[in-house]
Amino acid sequence: MKLTKQVAVDLMAAMKNQEKGKLDALRSLKTAFILAKSETGATDLADDEELKIVQKLIKQRRDSAAEYIANNRQDLADKENSEADVLSAYLPKQLSVEEITDVVKQIIAEVGATSMKEMGKVMGIASKKLAGSADGKAISDVVKTLLS
Repeated sequence: MKLTKQVAVDLMAAMKNQEKGKLDALRSLKTAFILAKSETGATDLADDEELKIVQKLIKQRRDSAAEYIANNRQDLADKENSEADVLSAYLPKQLSVEEITDVVKQIIAEVGATSMKEMGKVMGIASKKLAGSADGKAISDVVKTLLS
């Protein structure tokens, strides 16, 4: 089932069960999907585009939570983190650092990268290959470590 359809089904279930936190997160996700469709003029989003939207929303929530914690607003940080957790359920299983390292080592061998100057090449391929299953920052950290 497409992610957009799954979100719609889960949104209806959250409404019926009166799960306010889950409902807020799913509404924002559905809105982001609709906005992305209207920007491109497409009738449907590709799977990788859907995953990028989910990742973007999770990152926004985590960043907001960090800001709230810095400003001593734990109540708001908890709300943002719980929404991020709800959205995380729509991502595929996240790879561990060891698994990311293995994939990046293969990419470095394929490209023949030997220095930090070639980080862009490696990141481009790694980002596409690991889309949805690894965070961009985690990929970047592994690439920097291996090319240093």
